[in-house]
Amino acid sequence: MEIKIVKEPISRKELVEMASEQFGDVVKVVVDVAQGIMAVGGELHSDEEVLLMEKENSKRENTWGINIYPKKPVNEWIEFDSMINIKPSLGNRSRIVENESARETIKKIVAKLVID
Repeated sequence: MEIKIVKEPISRKELVEMASEQFGDVVKVVVDVAQGIMAVGGELHSDEEVLLMEKENSKRENTWGINIYPKKPVNEWIEFDSMINIKPSLGNRSRIVENESARETIKKIVAKLVID
């Protein structure tokens, strides 16, 4: 599946279709918190991150990997877990997005870019 850079809203239905084509119930997503955009549909978060850097000039310190389970309720559908989130120089020493402010920003961007 081709990775899609999302700048304008996409439907939850489209994410459900992407999930069913790849992993069944989940879509890998990388969010650029500085630009308010995201890449979806890659097999690996790292592929999405590279595409954002190459095509959108994203900076590594602004990209965070998440998983979206589009069939779950909105308050449960984001999982903040990815290998690309290990950024010791930024104080993030695990695969989880540890900074609550970054998590809230990610949630807002997803809410703006994914519509029902």
